[in-house]
Amino acid sequence: MLVLTLETKQDLVAPAAAPRKGEAPEERTCIVTRQTGAPDELIRFVLGPDQAVVPDLKRKLPGRGVWVGLSKALVAQAVKKQLFSRGLREKAYASPDLPELIETLMRRDAAQGLALANKAGLVTTGFAKVEGAIASGKIAALIHAVDGAPDGKRKLRQALRRRFGEHMPPDIDLLATDELDSALGRGNVVHAALGLGSAAKVFLASARRLALYRGDGEAAAPVGGEDLTAAEALEQDFEADGANGQDSNGRDSGDA
Repeated sequence: MLVLTLETKQDLVAPAAAPRKGEAPEERTCIVTRQTGAPDELIRFVLGPDQAVVPDLKRKLPGRGVWVGLSKALVAQAVKKQLFSRGLREKAYASPDLPELIETLMRRDAAQGLALANKAGLVTTGFAKVEGAIASGKIAALIHAVDGAPDGKRKLRQALRRRFGEHMPPDIDLLATDELDSALGRGNVVHAALGLGSAAKVFLASARRLALYRGDGEAAAPVGGEDLTAAEALEQDFEADGANGQDSNGRDSGDA
């Protein structure tokens, strides 16, 4: 509960200065592999109350931080080998369930990103409506509930392949039915089509990080995401041509 509470407070903390336009982000070093990478390719950790290691997924929490590659297995190694104490230069307690907790937080971020896309009117649900969205060619991703029936997934994937060929948009199978229901504010969501827009990019970015963290591999991780704030994404979408404040199911976007 400690980590979840701190994580939800991150939006109250001013973020570190972003790199100037055109500049590459400063690289960070993984405390497990000692390899360097851009900040969005790693996970930042800080020392919280009671010397507890706190994941800083949004990279906003104050204090000295250490970094681990975007991998559940690497986080588990850091916990097992007590590498956080070495990196933070003081005694640090990393809970054995830290790898699972981070996955929970990432799943929550992905669900929030999907809720944002729904608020911008970019989400279509229902098998027939999703088929129609695929046929229109104007989708950023196809989304399935991970616990959905295989037959429905297969048919929609075939439709996606027929419409787009080798250049298919991402086919995402990461969240369970109850997570999709909660994100979209409706019941029994098994399939969804994600429309084109800035809010869709927020979801795709969070879904990509979740897939990579779980170890699904680069080929399975969705592309097309962008690190935007909710306000930036909604402003861009509502200023775009055709934005009307309703989702693709005819519901007022503020209801989600």
